[in-house]
Amino acid sequence: MRRLGKERFHKSQHFNYSSGVPMLVGSEKPGIGGEHLVGQEIKPKYSVYPIGSGTGLPPWVTFDKQVLCFDAYFQETVPEAQSETYRIRKCKIYFFLEDDTIQVVEPEYKNSGIPQGTLIRRHRIPLPPPNEGQFYNLFHFNINQQMKLHSRTFTVTDCDSFTRNFLTKLGVHVNNPTTVPEDPYSSLREQLKKSMQPLRPYERHDTLKQFLDHDRKVLRFYCFWDDSQSIYVDLRELILHYFLVDDTIEIREVIPPNSGRDKVNKFLRRCRLPKHVPAKVKQPGEITDRTVLNVLTSSTMGNRYILDSLKTGAVHEEFYKDCDLIIGGEVNVWGRRVILADCDDFTKHYYRAKYGIEDFTPLQYKAPPAPKPPRPVPPYNGFGSEEDSLSFCQHLLPKPPRKDFQKFMAKDRYGLDSKVLNFQAKMITADPVDRERVFIISFYLSNDTISVFERPQKNSGVLGGKFLERGRVKKPGQELFKSQLSQYFTAQDLYVGATLCLNSINFQLLDADEYTFKYMEQHAEEFPRANMGIIISKLRSLPEEKQCEIRKFLTLSDPSNTGFIPFESIRSLLLGLDCNLSEHEVLVLGRCFSEREQTQVDVGLMLAVAQDFLKKKAFEEFPKMARAFADHDRHKTQRLSTKAIRTICKAFHLPVPNSLLEGLLSKFADGDEIDYYAFLAGINWLEHPAPPVMPEDTLKFEVDVGFDGGRAAVKNINYSAFLQDAFSLPSNSSDTSA
Repeated sequence: MRRLGKERFHKSQHFNYSSGVPMLVGSEKPGIGGEHLVGQEIKPKYSVYPIGSGTGLPPWVTFDKQVLCFDAYFQETVPEAQSETYRIRKCKIYFFLEDDTIQVVEPEYKNSGIPQGTLIRRHRIPLPPPNEGQFYNLFHFNINQQMKLHSRTFTVTDCDSFTRNFLTKLGVHVNNPTTVPEDPYSSLREQLKKSMQPLRPYERHDTLKQFLDHDRKVLRFYCFWDDSQSIYVDLRELILHYFLVDDTIEIREVIPPNSGRDKVNKFLRRCRLPKHVPAKVKQPGEITDRTVLNVLTSSTMGNRYILDSLKTGAVHEEFYKDCDLIIGGEVNVWGRRVILADCDDFTKHYYRAKYGIEDFTPLQYKAPPAPKPPRPVPPYNGFGSEEDSLSFCQHLLPKPPRKDFQKFMAKDRYGLDSKVLNFQAKMITADPVDRERVFIISFYLSNDTISVFERPQKNSGVLGGKFLERGRVKKPGQELFKSQLSQYFTAQDLYVGATLCLNSINFQLLDADEYTFKYMEQHAEEFPRANMGIIISKLRSLPEEKQCEIRKFLTLSDPSNTGFIPFESIRSLLLGLDCNLSEHEVLVLGRCFSEREQTQVDVGLMLAVAQDFLKKKAFEEFPKMARAFADHDRHKTQRLSTKAIRTICKAFHLPVPNSLLEGLLSKFADGDEIDYYAFLAGINWLEHPAPPVMPEDTLKFEVDVGFDGGRAAVKNINYSAFLQDAFSLPSNSSDTSA
């Protein structure tokens, strides 16, 4: 009956591997179901801080990477040695606060002959008998006391500052540090080491500092060797490398092509270059820094030598240093007269910083190169493109013309940023029918191509659609068969009010979309007609009489003193002035000083157009989209973020233009969340069909061009701010006589 309602009946595992040896480890394991046996006491896992005491965090989080460090030693008996009877071994005791584990590490000493390192691996150590059921905790540690760890007695001598502060905060009185007794064997080793040191050591040249300061630093000089004594009497161009790390010199020869000389690896291998060539080259071993003196020669006792402290036999030889290398100077390279003519920028900076030299005038030692004969390019023959025909004249094996890949990557479409400038234009002609036709001229910034699209108009008698294929268009008035490349229309040639001649047809740009105006204003350094600084400078260049006339006109145009006047009034005024302002510049000026009204699009029309796109593409994945929305809605609120809705629509390849999709998401958004059931119900043409739409409505979203950012969006102008910025005049409307 005592097992009634019990759910756990597992048995503890009593056999395991310890250090690779199978053994019985279940003496401390509980019985069936984790219940303690009769008379069994389970050792606690946490000796000081059990789970639930102190802060709410577990010890392995609270005391993570916090370790107490103690200095200690233990005495080891050496029974079989004559020179020592015991040995003092220093070690470090680490106490890990996160799990009360202890690790003992002995620092390794050179040539000690004793296995050192980790003496006791990290684990919980039980107390000595009769308290073997308990473990060491941090309250068992203190300075100037002994601890028995696995039958080895350690004496704690000191601790670090963190350990002392930690124990003091817990209320533990930390004892004063004690000294470590002298180790006889260590003292003997120190005496032996001192006795082995020579009384007269060899002189050491410490080159480490020079290596650390000047590693990988090389001076480069351009020089020449005047080999006038040879039968050819020519100059040999050389490059001298001076390595600051060890004061060595390397010389390489510059062999021009088709010179008739064999190319060698190095003119002079890397070495220290002597200033004066010796009469006789020394053999290996003849040049030494120190000499020895024979103080005893005996047939029975042998020879005895001592070092010559006076260095009487030392050979002193001068080598080239960095201070000896100057432009215009000479270097004796084993009898060859090498003249330094020039150096690189790093060498100039080095001599300027170290020696204060400022004159680095190069030495002219060779005639300037002969000018290349002109290579006239034959005129274009009319076959293929001009760039492709030019490559046949520049290369023996013709190559295709290279495209500007960097410009393509920088100004290609990225996400919703189309990098396409769209303008509304009309044809300049006397034909009344062609005069009413509306065109959309698109300029692609990635490759400077132009396409023309004609908007269809109801009952106009003209079929709309593609009017000009996308491609680069040449500027008019250029000769066809010429040697120079033709000039093409660029982005700076397109602006509101400009006249373009595209394939012998003149178009006048009347307006631009909002994206075009914003892009040109954001990149005003590329488009001068959208640069407010240039526009203001043109207005300030007007004489004082016209500036006063402008101020008087603007003040009289606002009889109610509202501070705003219609844009058309100031537009007609600025275009009538002789200040070279184009229609585009006037629009930019009006956009800067006005509060433009945003055109609102009917949500019903947007949903009807979206259903028309989905119906034409036969899209019927609405149940799967509903399940995808429900899977992402983990809190079951029937609402998701705009980013999640957009991602799911892209994943299902929703056949809707980006502009239309972004418009629908903005209409359905409530803050940053969208009711996805309402969004699906609006675009579901199977269950909630919308009325049919006209072709021009679908075309407006498909072409993704809305000309509402120019003249139509600018209503009123704040002429007070305009006068203040343009002419730096105070906006006092009462002074009308100025």
